[in-house]
Amino acid sequence: MKKSLLVLILFSLSMQMYAQRKVEVVENATTNVEVSTNKKFIKRKVAIGRFSNETQYAKGIFYDKENDPMGKQALDILSAKLAASDKFILLERSDLSTLLEEASRSGGNLSSAIGADYMIIGSITEYGRKNTGKSGVFSTTKVQTVEAAVSIRLVDVSSGLIIYSDEAKGAAEITTKTTMGVGGKAGFDATLSDKAISEAIGQLVENIINKCTNKPWRTYFLSYDSDAILIAGGQSQGLVEGMQLAVKTKGKQVKNPQTGIMIDLPGKEIGTVTVITTGGDTPETEYSFVEVQGNIDANNIMNYIIEEKK
Repeated sequence: MKKSLLVLILFSLSMQMYAQRKVEVVENATTNVEVSTNKKFIKRKVAIGRFSNETQYAKGIFYDKENDPMGKQALDILSAKLAASDKFILLERSDLSTLLEEASRSGGNLSSAIGADYMIIGSITEYGRKNTGKSGVFSTTKVQTVEAAVSIRLVDVSSGLIIYSDEAKGAAEITTKTTMGVGGKAGFDATLSDKAISEAIGQLVENIINKCTNKPWRTYFLSYDSDAILIAGGQSQGLVEGMQLAVKTKGKQVKNPQTGIMIDLPGKEIGTVTVITTGGDTPETEYSFVEVQGNIDANNIMNYIIEEKK
């Protein structure tokens, strides 16, 4: 009897200790969630340059490359998935080739031509559909399958470098079955194309988001005089009154002898800007009034970069 009572007491004590530990874990988890939700996130501007159909599917005599329905379908799916993350302002640049030609002729840079932080170029590289089936004595099964492969390139507009490139494949199928002549019958299901392309794009979206948000958001001075100091970017990107950003000098450019590519070295932080208010009608024309703390040369404002504080 004494042994049974001792066992019960020990069990009761152990359960109390476990309950205390469990409460502590829950409280810590709640605190972490509150900290993460209070952090302000600045949205990146992403331009979707084009999404082409590189397969031979649906390319007849009157095929119009500029209005390819499958390419537009893929572009819409990608736009919807990126918009759902709430981390981007999406800009469609269907006239990408014209913008690049104009920038090349005028000697301008890619960033000013595109008006975005990153640019996405995509293509459907494989597409196929097939019907398979199985016939028995009393039943027949028919399977419709669509397979698609999508390739994505993500370009850092400020440097012109491809920072992410990958391909993914997706598939979708539907099965119909009849038994003794009774059951479903269906022609080709056009929604299978959407599902297959969507599955392929879905495998790439997370990597696109990570690549775009790994690098601190940056902007530049628009105007710097006694009347006002303005920077590019505003409310739709997440800039709010009181937000502080770092002012850095542009880093030195060095040439990589292996690749021949110019590399921007990190600049030196020399001050901060504090957002006073925002203005502008569209994401492309938004700006913010700021106060500056630090020694800035107002006559050479293009030598500075304004960067998100991590």
